[in-house]
Amino acid sequence: MFQILLVLNFLIFAISVINFATIRMPKNDEIVSGSVTVIVPMRNEADNVHECVSALAAQRGVDNLKVILVNDASTDKTLEFMRAATTGDNRFSIIDSPALRQGWLGKVSALQHGYDAADSEYIITLDADVRLAPSALVRAVNQLKDLHLDFISPYPRQVALTFSEKLIQPLLHWSWMSTVVLRLAEKFPRRSTAVANGQFFVVRKSSLDAAVGFTSVKNQILDDIELARSLIAAGCKGVVTEGSEIASTRMYASFDEIRQGYGKSLWKAFGNPIGALIATLFIFATGILPVLLFFSGYSFGLILYFYIVLTRAMSAIRSHGNPLHAFLHPLSSALLIYLIIYSWAKRGSIQWKGRTV
Repeated sequence: MFQILLVLNFLIFAISVINFATIRMPKNDEIVSGSVTVIVPMRNEADNVHECVSALAAQRGVDNLKVILVNDASTDKTLEFMRAATTGDNRFSIIDSPALRQGWLGKVSALQHGYDAADSEYIITLDADVRLAPSALVRAVNQLKDLHLDFISPYPRQVALTFSEKLIQPLLHWSWMSTVVLRLAEKFPRRSTAVANGQFFVVRKSSLDAAVGFTSVKNQILDDIELARSLIAAGCKGVVTEGSEIASTRMYASFDEIRQGYGKSLWKAFGNPIGALIATLFIFATGILPVLLFFSGYSFGLILYFYIVLTRAMSAIRSHGNPLHAFLHPLSSALLIYLIIYSWAKRGSIQWKGRTV
């Protein structure tokens, strides 16, 4: 068993080292002359409207920029604040989408409304709680062009303030940084190694047309991953990149939000119950078992623990997080296992922004 655990942890470590050294980072600030449309779906995002719009209005280096804000049947002051925040800036347009497309999930339906109205060369989808640096769009589009890819997903820095956020949010970045060799996934795209984050997603309009917009993911909880898979199935190439220098987001502000947010999606993350069981065993074996072995008198467990801590630290450095949080990995693993179980127990019944998902 020790040898199996050592090989497993070494593989995770090796993949992390490779990605740490080779991950793509957007740096090119050359002016983008091609047309760009940003689509921002918003449902009950009154607290985010002004900062989101302000960051988009401050973008530089994109000569032909359009922003489509899609009000997804908000019940708060989102639409009112949209109108106030965009007054006088003709780059912004607002789509009021009160009717949910039948058979569609809300966010994906709103994205499709934006896609139907977009005619630019490049399409960017953005969550309302993402904060962009002024160079974010120009660097993201240039990275797509420079790499000759069809889509990229610049992964935003995940802001974590509360203890529960510090436990769980860094795992998002680490999960793919330690399991997918990104340069191979970029050159030899496969559905099984697709990684994407719908918080900030850049795609050529022609490629999105080939995938028939968002129709292939109309009822998918994990619409970002599934969209990447649909694009790959359509013959496109793309990869996740390190976007922490140009974008940041605080997904959840409390443990209850974390539980509801992950609860609505984790049950779909591993395909089926067997996949979820395998993932749970993997998380336990790499994150919790080494500590249990150490406290049971096996010093070997400490070696395994530090292997994983190093991978977490590398992920934190790349994503502008706190490397010290890596030492909490056993607690993070335990919380993630709880969230997987919770998600399966509550699947199809969780309320998110006033809708059952």
